[in-house]
Amino acid sequence: MENLKDKVAVVFAASGEIAGAVARAFSQHGAKIYVTARDLDAVKALARQIKANGGNAEAAKVDALNEAEIDGFLKQVVSDNGKLDIIFNGIGVSYSEMGGRPPTTVATFEEFMAPMEKICGSQFLTSRVAAKYMLQTRSEGTILLLTAALSRSKLPNLAGITAASAAVEGLTRVMAAEWGGDGIKVICICPGAIMETKRISGWIEASAKHLGIPSEQIVAQYKAFDILKTTPTLKQLGETAAFLASEIGVVFNSHVVDMDCGKLNIL
Repeated sequence: MENLKDKVAVVFAASGEIAGAVARAFSQHGAKIYVTARDLDAVKALARQIKANGGNAEAAKVDALNEAEIDGFLKQVVSDNGKLDIIFNGIGVSYSEMGGRPPTTVATFEEFMAPMEKICGSQFLTSRVAAKYMLQTRSEGTILLLTAALSRSKLPNLAGITAASAAVEGLTRVMAAEWGGDGIKVICICPGAIMETKRISGWIEASAKHLGIPSEQIVAQYKAFDILKTTPTLKQLGETAAFLASEIGVVFNSHVVDMDCGKLNIL
């Protein structure tokens, strides 16, 4: 089913596995895709893969923390297509970028603010620039943000990324209220840990080493709260994003959409 036929979509931080899955799903549902990241080789490879599967994709080097680069690129997309229908930003932070998992009494202000600047800051920049062009062209588009279930979890030594995740959710609601009158919907996707990704496996390994426990123990602790004995996949995340960006997805405007198959410890 081509829910996104003739739509123009831009995916930021598309060198990552989550954004890559979203880009593939958008393409499979009929959208023309622009995949961007600081790693041009990675998004070129993704674009080739999408084309090989019959999709329409172009790659570009864009730093999702550089507003001038974001603006210049989206301006060109609108110039080439006359509109901008969808954006998704899949930016995330690595374990090392947060300085590991220091206690809040030990973490430096810079370590606390690093996830806020990179995660929430990037979502702010890409969203507001996209909205500007959607308003100018009267594109009643969709802005999809990404957060993490840490926003509503109670885990120690993760103050920075937990605060940043909650901030993205608040930002979603504010922007939806601001731009809804012009037909722009803003939705936040909140996936649980996607075990097949390198980012999550890296987090698990680093956390296990930091805590001095086996990796299997951390995985078991996380899975102990599963309502169903299954966890979300990259393909399911991509399909969820495509659904939310479609006309049917309008019912979720301003919402944070949990994608975790149900967790007992997440409200």
